[in-house]
Amino acid sequence: MAPAATTSPPPPGLPPPSALTKLINSSTLSADHPAHLHHLALQIQHNLQRQHLWTSLRVHTHSPLSSASQTVLPRPLVSGLPPQRVYIHPDEQIELLQREHARKKSRRAAGKADGGDDEEKEELRPEREWVLPTHLREKWSLRKFGEVFDGIGTVPPEAADEADEDERGGGEEGLAEVNKWRTTKRVLLATLDDDSTVVYYIVHDGLVKPRQN
Repeated sequence: MAPAATTSPPPPGLPPPSALTKLINSSTLSADHPAHLHHLALQIQHNLQRQHLWTSLRVHTHSPLSSASQTVLPRPLVSGLPPQRVYIHPDEQIELLQREHARKKSRRAAGKADGGDDEEKEELRPEREWVLPTHLREKWSLRKFGEVFDGIGTVPPEAADEADEDERGGGEEGLAEVNKWRTTKRVLLATLDDDSTVVYYIVHDGLVKPRQN
């Protein structure tokens, strides 16, 4: 691993470095990837944290799979916990609708009004997600996506702060439970433009059942 870059005060008359610049300068770069790919991952991590309120963010340079723990990923990936669920499997969506319908039917049978629909809806716990940092000028192929999927598991490993919460019993109950509907690998394709805007797309490994409208 290359040593972390040192920071120094800006010359007189210049503004202080941005939060992103401080993050990049204080991070240890991986010797296994070009610096620009590591900087790209850090910029996406910064965007997720500051703009989208993600937590427990990590940058991964090696495969988390036990059978390939020494395998270097094609590029650094980011994992983290979004503030709300990013994707709902179509079959899970159907199950939720059925349970909601059953609750409404039960309320009507008990002579209760249906005015509390919002309170009755189940709140889905967020799930850790993989994020693939890319730039708009890059060209991607199915082979390149396949190489990324080969190096990751269905669910990213927990970050250290989440593990600490689990040990202390302070985390949300059931947060680390595996969703039975999550059987296909997926990543959030984070595409960075030259003006620093980031667009996110969900990319699955293989074909998936279409969602219900």
